[in-house]
Amino acid sequence: MKKKIGLLLAMLAALVMMVGVFGNPTSAQAADSSLAKIQKKGVLVMGTSPDYPPYEFQATVKGKSAVVGMDVKIGEKVAKDLGVKLKIKSMSFDSLLVALQTGKVDMIISGMNPTPARRKNVDFTHTYYKGGYEIVINKTDKGKYKNKDSFGGGTLGAQTGTTQYNAAKKQTKNTKVKGMTSQSDLILALQSHKLDGVAMEKPSAEAYVSNNKQLAAIPSNFSMSSSATSSAIAFRKGSTSLVNKVNQTVDQIKKENLVKKDYLPAAGKYLKTNTVNTSMGHYWKAFLTGIEYTLIITVCSVFFGFIIGVLLALARLGKGNFLKSLLRWIATAYVEFIRGTPMMVQVMFVYFGLGLFVNLPALTSGIIAISLNSGAYVAEYIRGGINSVDIGQTEAARSLGMSNGETMRFVVLPQALKNIWPSLGNEFITLIKDSSIVSIIGVTELIYQSNIVRSDTYRGVAPIVVIMVLYFILTFTASRILNYFERKMQHA
Repeated sequence: MKKKIGLLLAMLAALVMMVGVFGNPTSAQAADSSLAKIQKKGVLVMGTSPDYPPYEFQATVKGKSAVVGMDVKIGEKVAKDLGVKLKIKSMSFDSLLVALQTGKVDMIISGMNPTPARRKNVDFTHTYYKGGYEIVINKTDKGKYKNKDSFGGGTLGAQTGTTQYNAAKKQTKNTKVKGMTSQSDLILALQSHKLDGVAMEKPSAEAYVSNNKQLAAIPSNFSMSSSATSSAIAFRKGSTSLVNKVNQTVDQIKKENLVKKDYLPAAGKYLKTNTVNTSMGHYWKAFLTGIEYTLIITVCSVFFGFIIGVLLALARLGKGNFLKSLLRWIATAYVEFIRGTPMMVQVMFVYFGLGLFVNLPALTSGIIAISLNSGAYVAEYIRGGINSVDIGQTEAARSLGMSNGETMRFVVLPQALKNIWPSLGNEFITLIKDSSIVSIIGVTELIYQSNIVRSDTYRGVAPIVVIMVLYFILTFTASRILNYFERKMQHA
């Protein structure tokens, strides 16, 4: 599944590049304006994947969850030197490059290695940090594993889209390599013995081990180039003036050794703060925020999805002149296409693809994508409900002098709605759960919030149990409400 997602993101990135090349012939001439545009806008949007301590991770700061870490400190320094404000946008690591190319973020600071393959698509600054790789294992296996060559017949995990993932694929023998989008997911899989080890950068490995007594770290012995073990800031291709300006900041950071002297120690303090109180009750605000966004997405998607579904169903039932036939063909094609593609791809397309033309917020993009998806399914429910109404009802209404529109509105649709209410209720329940998909673009619903708690506390199972219970409460409550209205309609 992760490989498919990575392939889809790669294809989307290629499409973005093609549009940029053929749709914007003046991009080369506009390269020197990249710095001026940021300074004029007054805001620098930093893309990051906050599940990679001590580079970037979530912590509770003054009662609120915030993204912290040494990369955030670097981002703040860059923004200050540019004379602009820093805005942090969180998303999965393998979505960052696409977000940069589509203009969702202005730069990426996420422990990203400036490999030759990545340099073809984005511009990098000078490297600001050079580390290495280690493999995190369960402490009970410390005598069993010594390095990457010890995992023959076992399973080694790594974050998809990273250089350590590629190294694990190429430099291990008889070892199954499994990729996941989140470091916290990898650690959970390790502790539940789904993985035998997790390859990650040395500072991150040390952060997890120092905060979890059940884990240990061993040398990886990966053979890596200098670029694959260094971190740099990524900017959109052609941002020459912006990169040159930021290089001055990076060079100052290295000259004054700010990463080791200030930024890493500051990150370490937040790591210790996270483990002071790791009870789930301590994070009730995070879960409450997740419920709020889950309900917003669900209610809005149900409302707009129902409207779209009614229009599509009526279009598919239309017969007669050329216009009605055309609308029927369009509606049929839409329904088949939406039902034939994964919702996850649709969410990414709305957020990243349409982002080339309209800069939609993540929440808005998620609502649009889920509404469009729901509309296709609702259309089929309504079409089936309309066809289930006896033709005699229509004939009786027309004999009383009612027009086609009045017949549909006052006679057919009310009866159809009564027939399809259980199906519509099921769609509503499904949307509550499907709203979790929008977490991949950074919408702070329940799944996203659970990942924050897992990153904060280094506890893998407890947050999952909490959101399972919360999802059940939401769906059970919604089911009881829908059943109440169903009984009311049956007695009407």
